[in-house]
Amino acid sequence: MASAPSSIMRSVIASSSRSILLSSRPAKVVVRSPALPLARSIHTSRPIAALGRAPVLRARPASGRNERRTMFIQTETTPNEASLKFIPGTPVTGGSTHEFLDLRSALPSPLATRLLTIDGLTEVFFGPDFVTCSKDESLAWSILKPEIFAVLMEHFSSGQPLFKDGQGEGGAEDTRVLDTDSEVVGMIKELLETRVRPAIQEDGGDIEYKGFIEDTGMVQLKLKGSCRGCSSSSVTLKNGIERMLMHYVPEVQAVEQVLDDEEIIALDEFAKFEARLEKKQAEGKKE
Repeated sequence: MASAPSSIMRSVIASSSRSILLSSRPAKVVVRSPALPLARSIHTSRPIAALGRAPVLRARPASGRNERRTMFIQTETTPNEASLKFIPGTPVTGGSTHEFLDLRSALPSPLATRLLTIDGLTEVFFGPDFVTCSKDESLAWSILKPEIFAVLMEHFSSGQPLFKDGQGEGGAEDTRVLDTDSEVVGMIKELLETRVRPAIQEDGGDIEYKGFIEDTGMVQLKLKGSCRGCSSSSVTLKNGIERMLMHYVPEVQAVEQVLDDEEIIALDEFAKFEARLEKKQAEGKKE
């Protein structure tokens, strides 16, 4: 099994790697639902868990007693304008993350299925204590948020499980150090798990380790949640993750993003659209 980094290296990493990663991330804004009375936007450079509370849900417990339970859900903006982070104030997963890009992938989770049936939502992401929803450009958040709030409140107040029959509860183990991993790969995985992943999850997303090419020193990562399709994702990869990994692991020479087939097709179609638009503009100038 690959040897773990020394205690001295751990303390050095803990004291400085987070600042390196966060230097490329934009400021966070904590907001409240505008559809609620007395709602106010809170602008801050860091998340404030005690503020930005959303509507109060009073639900009768399953026991039938005349008791009332109060639930608060807050929202946080992310660097991706098409994604919004919902924090129910209760654990969502057991520490793992899960991404749902369509109804078929969401079948194991009743909550993800209900959210993706909302018109305008294109992706649902479960984090340890949050749910990130992504939308298309057809509807504004002011229209979508009340329905999302209602679905989340009903689910978390009912005590229903997140997955059917325990499906999907295992989560990804991409950063678990294996006996077959080299010392370099072990260091990379530990940095990703302990330093990179918590910072990325604060923005409503996650990363997945896909591999390390020793010949070129290339680390391959996949972005999830709000990081998927985000315009600042390249900045996060290059100025944050890549710089930190190269600093602590000399064998690392670069970091690249691994795209899904759907993402490759979407980028290809977008490039074709831009080419047609430029051609049309050029023809208009000639006329």
